[in-house]
Amino acid sequence: MTAPLLELRNLRTRFRTDRGDLDAVRDVSFTLRAGETLGLVGESGSGKSVTGFSIMGLIDPPGQVVGGEILFRGQDLTRLDEEAMRCLRGNRIAMVFQDPMMTLNPVLRISTQMIETIRAHEVIDDASARIRARDLLGTMGIPSPEARLDAYPHQLSGGMRQRVAIAIALINKPDLIIADEPTTALDVSIQAQILAEVQQLTRESGTALLWITHDLSVIAGIADEIAVMYAGRIVEQGSVDAVLDHPSHPYTAGLIGSLPGASAPGSMLVQIPGTTPDMVDPPQGCAFGPRCSRRDDACERQPAFTEGAHRLRCFHPLSGPASSAEVAA
Repeated sequence: MTAPLLELRNLRTRFRTDRGDLDAVRDVSFTLRAGETLGLVGESGSGKSVTGFSIMGLIDPPGQVVGGEILFRGQDLTRLDEEAMRCLRGNRIAMVFQDPMMTLNPVLRISTQMIETIRAHEVIDDASARIRARDLLGTMGIPSPEARLDAYPHQLSGGMRQRVAIAIALINKPDLIIADEPTTALDVSIQAQILAEVQQLTRESGTALLWITHDLSVIAGIADEIAVMYAGRIVEQGSVDAVLDHPSHPYTAGLIGSLPGASAPGSMLVQIPGTTPDMVDPPQGCAFGPRCSRRDDACERQPAFTEGAHRLRCFHPLSGPASSAEVAA
């Protein structure tokens, strides 16, 4: 077993608001090894994206990483200054955003942006950098890559822009890529192509991938492990097959049960009752308790995260997949 490339230990990220402190990420721990893909899933507001931004050192005031460790190749990123983090970003660690225009500058040609990304971390002449950029665009399935290099972002389709953003993330062959729902806004056929291309490139390079999404179907096809987040905490983690085929946490079962394909034809879609908690004033004990049909007095305490290959944070786990009636209860 190789040493972890990335290890989070009890990460806690806090935002100060007029109503009080909001812990968007609470005691999150996981490991990711070279060549592995970890899917981080959950509803909007569960803390997925904040976890990714925390790793990248992109939490701006009034947010702050207030606890825990982010170990990248054994080095704690929370202790690095901005200059040291800048050397890592785009070089050893890269991020792909949901909106490619968060990566692309609208007033610069694609060639300028890709060449600058290479030259920020490597001594290389423009001609060689341009050849590398062109070849990578071709690998990403972009037709006429030489011509696309001279285009501006607005001259490309949404799918092409996202391909360019992914190419920029891959261009320095990073050890870790954090992908924050990069295919959510794309056509399903384009999404499938990009997923296949990313998988192939990461397999060939040994790059580790942290894929953040709410789409369980994407995770089922791309990830080795899955971590399910709720209210800032990981509530269930294990192999994709174990978690999706035999969910143990009622929240995970609820997510799976709410998928359109999980309901009988002609029947109403199943939904998880209630709403996500107020993170400034979260419920006492298990945050999912107010929405859970299995809640009892024990749930007034915070459940510990169990150890093992299939980890869980629940006092009353399911013995198997929950029925639609139980999820909706």
